[in-house]
Amino acid sequence: MLTDILFPFLGGLALFIYGMQIMAQGLQNAAGSKMKKMLEVLTKNKFMGVLLGAFVTAIIQSSSATTVMVVGFVNAGLMNLTQAMSVIMGANIGTTVTGWLVSSVEWAEFLSPSTLAPLAVMIGVIVLVTAKKNKQKEIASILIGFGILFIGIDMMSSAVSPLRESPVFKTAFVTLGASPLLGILAGALVTAIIQSSSASVGILQTLAVAGLVPINAAVYIIMGQNIGTCITAMLSSIGASRNAKSAAYMHLLFNIIGTVIFSVFSIVYFHTINPSIGEELITTTQISIVHTAFNIATTVLLFPFSNGIIFLAKKLNKVKETEDEKILVHLDDRVLETPSVAVQLAVKEVSRMGNIVLKNFDAAIKCLYTRNPDDIQSVMTRESKIDSICDGINDYVVKICSKPISDMENTTATSLLHLVDDIERVGDHCENIAEIASEMASTKTKFSDTAKKELEEIVEHSFNSFAEAIKAFENFDIEAARTVVREEDIVDELRNKLRIGHIKRLANNDCSVEPGVSFLDILTNLERISDHALNIAQVVLNENREIKLHHKENNQ
Repeated sequence: MLTDILFPFLGGLALFIYGMQIMAQGLQNAAGSKMKKMLEVLTKNKFMGVLLGAFVTAIIQSSSATTVMVVGFVNAGLMNLTQAMSVIMGANIGTTVTGWLVSSVEWAEFLSPSTLAPLAVMIGVIVLVTAKKNKQKEIASILIGFGILFIGIDMMSSAVSPLRESPVFKTAFVTLGASPLLGILAGALVTAIIQSSSASVGILQTLAVAGLVPINAAVYIIMGQNIGTCITAMLSSIGASRNAKSAAYMHLLFNIIGTVIFSVFSIVYFHTINPSIGEELITTTQISIVHTAFNIATTVLLFPFSNGIIFLAKKLNKVKETEDEKILVHLDDRVLETPSVAVQLAVKEVSRMGNIVLKNFDAAIKCLYTRNPDDIQSVMTRESKIDSICDGINDYVVKICSKPISDMENTTATSLLHLVDDIERVGDHCENIAEIASEMASTKTKFSDTAKKELEEIVEHSFNSFAEAIKAFENFDIEAARTVVREEDIVDELRNKLRIGHIKRLANNDCSVEPGVSFLDILTNLERISDHALNIAQVVLNENREIKLHHKENNQ
């Protein structure tokens, strides 16, 4: 019966995809530090971008996921289209790793699913149950995922083995081989439905084991699979910026152009030069060779013309040179599927928020002297934006925490929530200072020369404490964090000294009440700003201790 074949096949496919995801997650967690350095590599040349794309895709086992991440990076403004193009090219090469894993059963008998899969799962579970360190648990996940993946392959192979004698299936694949367009469409459709070229290639290799797939049909189907895998990135670009949509278009154009070029070559070869070879049955290893050769050849051929593909993608997408400023620059939900990178994007956005607040701090202090309504309104407007950034970061970090992340990344994510709160509170105090300036302007209140001089002194130390705190966080600068501690002590001392001195002036009628109250309110806001700066510095110092402790535990 058809159900005797269909249900075991679909069950095997589900295990294959699930195993691939578990293994990919384990690999990704194990390579977390390398993934973090990824953002630094993006500034390198195109060739480095290709290597990066291949490496990341080999880790996360999906060119679709890599391209979705690239769309997210472009949307977040972290990557330009030139960098994105090279990473996309590399992703097509990296996605061939899974195919080689599947075909290994042919050239390494000890890797046969029936032998290796139960062994891998057994060892993985033992390691997982007994593991005390995260590194060991990650290795266990890789082994378990590897085993489940191979069990899925075994189930699919067993399910389709009765089809060896089916004339209907044999005729269908012969038809696909004789009609390149049908073969390409079949590969594209299946891959678009399951949204994984790795899984689609795995299905093709399973059918090849059953002796159903001729070489010409396999070649056309593989080319179609490369087009079908673009659907995920195209869907993910919905609602993104025009530049981000262009990245998805680039992926589609790259694969379509490669498919057209090599389809013409294949048609000529199979129909004119060597028709008989196209009718021979293909092996799983040959599928891996064709898949890898096609993707490498396409990359080599189109690499010099990458700027042309970018130009076409921008034309198709009607990209404008400038876009409206976004509230959140570095954050993008597409990157959440790679949590270790998403954490780094959140760090960058928190750093950006800190610098915006620092700018507003400087502007608020100037308002005390200029009393200009436009300057005061500018501080209020910027504070509103800061509040929106704060809300966006908090939401994003909460989403990160719901993903499978390492203990160190969880610590960083939790720290970010505290940091964002402190930075936002500094923004509130800057707003308070601007409101004091507005009130003084409306009442035409002025400070005495003595008060002005005293304010300048405490402002300098309070501003330095917050500036050094942002520097410490942004660059993980331990010395800057220690400077904050010293500056905060100075601000506390100054606040107490100036408060006592000003109260004496009020008591002696050397200063009127209205400017005196404003003066004391400003002192309070400046002192609290330095308190929040100290909180930020303490996070950096504590995280430094956590990292040292983590390294110490891992080296024991």
